[in-house]
Amino acid sequence: MAKSSKLKKALKIIGGVIVFFTLPTLLLFGFIYLKYNEELPTGQQGPKAEQLANKMLKSLDESAYLNTDYIEWTFKGRQKYKWYKSDNTCEVYWKDFTVILDLENRSNSKVFVLEQEYNGIEKQDYILKAENYFNNDSFWLVAPYKVLDKGTERSIVTTEGGKEALLVTYKSGGTTPGDSYLWHFDDEGKPKSFQMWVDILPIKGLEATWENWTTTESGAQLPTFHKLLILGIEITDIKGLKM
Repeated sequence: MAKSSKLKKALKIIGGVIVFFTLPTLLLFGFIYLKYNEELPTGQQGPKAEQLANKMLKSLDESAYLNTDYIEWTFKGRQKYKWYKSDNTCEVYWKDFTVILDLENRSNSKVFVLEQEYNGIEKQDYILKAENYFNNDSFWLVAPYKVLDKGTERSIVTTEGGKEALLVTYKSGGTTPGDSYLWHFDDEGKPKSFQMWVDILPIKGLEATWENWTTTESGAQLPTFHKLLILGIEITDIKGLKM
């Protein structure tokens, strides 16, 4: 009987602790959801949307980016990349792993653990992980240059403030096809933020800034910081070169 009483008391305490930690989290999520969640806006496709996309690319000097053969960066201090853009390969580093990604043919990719080549049973898992890292982390670096990619649709949206924004939907490609982004611009047409309707986020329409741009040696303009709610996404050690 005493054991049963102690068990009930322990379960009650555990239950109280769980409620104590989860209830504020649920309340915070509910507040954020009600405040920020938005339906995907409907835009108008056509020449005006294409002109707005090209205006953004011109503001960033797209030609300098296209002529950049090599880009290096570190994402949030965790993953490091050496992207041989003209060769369509990328070296991805995290923890004790290095994956040399062949972005055209995944089967040609190589995996290294503690600098030793690895061909074990988990090789394909590591390659897929590196590919997912690259797709996500490179998007936060070069997404503005991908608005005309094959498989994208562009439409123009008029915001509540009466300004024109560019809605880009990725119908194919990447890790999560179907994601949409609404780009907002400064007075020169340079991107200053985008809102996201993506599968990975339960709250739709969250806005992230694109700021603290740097110009690489090759002339490519790339961001070094994004703010998403109270979170900061920092991109460091950026290099861009012409080979």
